[in-house]
Amino acid sequence: MSTSARIRPSRRAAQIAAIGAVVVVIVLVIAFLADNLAASRAEHRVAVAIEESGRVDFEPEVNLGGLGFLTRAGDGRFPSMLVSARGVTITGCGDRGACTATVDARLDDVTTGDIWDVDATTPIRAAAITAETRIDSVNLGRLMGITDLYINTPAPEGKAGGGGPGDGLLERTDGIMLSGTVPYPGSPEYADGLPPSASGYTAPKVKISVSAKVFVVDGRVHVEATGLYDGPEDHYSADVPPEFRAHVLERFSATLPTLPMAWNIAASNALSRGSDLIVAGNNDARIVKPIDY
Repeated sequence: MSTSARIRPSRRAAQIAAIGAVVVVIVLVIAFLADNLAASRAEHRVAVAIEESGRVDFEPEVNLGGLGFLTRAGDGRFPSMLVSARGVTITGCGDRGACTATVDARLDDVTTGDIWDVDATTPIRAAAITAETRIDSVNLGRLMGITDLYINTPAPEGKAGGGGPGDGLLERTDGIMLSGTVPYPGSPEYADGLPPSASGYTAPKVKISVSAKVFVVDGRVHVEATGLYDGPEDHYSADVPPEFRAHVLERFSATLPTLPMAWNIAASNALSRGSDLIVAGNNDARIVKPIDY
């Protein structure tokens, strides 16, 4: 028997094994894509159900946790569910424009029942729910009456390289920097229809950065300016007359109206994260319905 005759069967076996491996990979990819497509459809179904809530104006983002969606769909048991609804209206802005927030929730150890039957009134069981409401600088400024307000979370003092990419979004409950333009005592809120931040506003005013802390009392967020900011972050400084400092700090302080929270979970703490104000609350085991979001 020639050498080529002996090699040919092993080569054929290798080719068959390679083809088999390719087929297996293709099947796995198809199964993966099918699983993800089904998960996406289910998440859209839950999102549409939550959009039935009276205060959710846009379809929220929904993410169902856990690998192997199709194996979970029948009984609707998922390790987590994340919901994020943007553009939820906040009342209390008066004539300063519409105020909105992003209302988020994380549900752990979730049971929905058959996921394909979920609608606005389906009871959803969760072992725990964490609710967070995010307010950006523009909307916080409207709530506080400071048109150009900007919130920033400085890096911790004494931390070398603090605030770098490795830190992610920084969080603080105090030492928060608020910047904006406020009128001095005796100056009007508006001059010829212009706010203090406008160049055409000619009454005495000051653009300044202050340090502040945030906390929750009886479900409402309090923002309290504690002093003029003089830290290392880029900020606005000005020679504020001593007799006006208390007034300036008061303008950067406020008790916010009751803020929307997912499933009306009570707010228990507040903090800054990056350039957002975060209001958070938690619940233990609870049954909720999408329409009540």
